Amino acid sequence: MGNRWNEIIYKIWSPVYDKFFNSGVFLEARKQIFHGNKFIANQKILFVGVGTGADLELINHRELTITAIDYSNEMLEKAKLKFENSSIHFLKMDAQNMNFNENQFDVVIGSLVLSVVPDADKCIKEMIRVLKPNGKMIIFDKFSPKGMKLSVLKKTFRPLVKLLGTDIGVSFERLYENNKETIFIQEDTPVIFNGMYRHIVVIKNI
Repeated sequence: MGNRWNEIIYKIWSPVYDKFFNSGVFLEARKQIFHGNKFIANQKILFVGVGTGADLELINHRELTITAIDYSNEMLEKAKLKFENSSIHFLKMDAQNMNFNENQFDVVIGSLVLSVVPDADKCIKEMIRVLKPNGKMIIFDKFSPKGMKLSVLKKTFRPLVKLLGTDIGVSFERLYENNKETIFIQEDTPVIFNGMYRHIVVIKNI
């Protein structure tokens, strides 16, 4: 699915997104991830696919220099309302083609975005490009099982799930293989749903 379809589907999702993905097991997973990642005051941080700002609610954003992008106007408006008195810089932007300079951010965060964008490899390449050397990329997303093909059931339902605005068949191992000259994996931890959702931290090479 392309960006235009994602705009439509996330306009539909925006009023109820937090009920599904900012509560229950997803909220607990986010807490686990962001409480374990300590940010340093004045770091420049980029949230890619910020959505309704669910992740921003879990960090001390007042001490950080944060830019947050999303392709959905409706999702961005939800986030802006939550943080209307903050210094967070919200922008509508395509995660596959960012309008930032190279080596601009200390930390890049991609939470439930690589499984959403039309081209995950383009997206992660852009995330790497704008990350400073030795910078940290924090990923929380669902990926296909390591070293395994999708089950027949998942293959059957994958096209339908894509219509709902996400993909259950993205392989992080393939993404890493395509970009291993520029990044290395610092952490790869299963989080929820038998490891379907993972917390991955990668560092950009010098």
